[in-house]
Amino acid sequence: MPEVIFNGPMGRLEGRYHQAQEPNAPIALIMHGHPQFGATMNGPIVHALYHMFTKKGFSVLRFNFRGVGRSQGLFDNGAGELADAAAALDWMQTLTKEAKSCWLAGVSFGAWISMQLLMRRPEVQGFLTIAPLARHYDFSFLAPCPTSGLIVNGAQDKVTPPDVVEQLVKKLKTQKGITIDHVVMDGANHFFEDKVEELTAVCSAYLDRRLEELGIGSLKPEG
Repeated sequence: MPEVIFNGPMGRLEGRYHQAQEPNAPIALIMHGHPQFGATMNGPIVHALYHMFTKKGFSVLRFNFRGVGRSQGLFDNGAGELADAAAALDWMQTLTKEAKSCWLAGVSFGAWISMQLLMRRPEVQGFLTIAPLARHYDFSFLAPCPTSGLIVNGAQDKVTPPDVVEQLVKKLKTQKGITIDHVVMDGANHFFEDKVEELTAVCSAYLDRRLEELGIGSLKPEG
């Protein structure tokens, strides 16, 4: 997982990037949790999702938002972080011009950022949203949500109670032409402590099914 530094709106951004062997492999961009509460691209969930996508033959990038790790800049309450995410996707696409599919994944605060990026990038074909902060941030911009995806939250989440996430899911499920899969994981809190492996298995199974539906089910797993 080579370290990379690329240009963002406020200076350099730090990431870890895996280039798939196939030139037209799908790509995935993963966004971490809230920068002001210690979240980084090295968090357990982000790390696990990164390796999941890698093993499925994706080119994958996880990165630190501005002001985190070696990324320059200061926390910007979401607007700047969205610009960071757009720059990260742009950077990936300069290296993967023939990618046959594009996916976004976000955890907590990163889920909010990833869903905003989703609305701005029509090339995105799917998303994984983990523990969205539906009580803290406004998701009304998802009107309509442009593509199908998976939302996973914990039944014991005290940060964003399950009923709040359920309200978001119900709203998205009323939209025609897309399918929102929703999994509430028993015994899991907001950070999926001791549940990351189980969470990854849920995401992996969903991704396999969606890739098959999209006609991308013949990827060669990487070591």
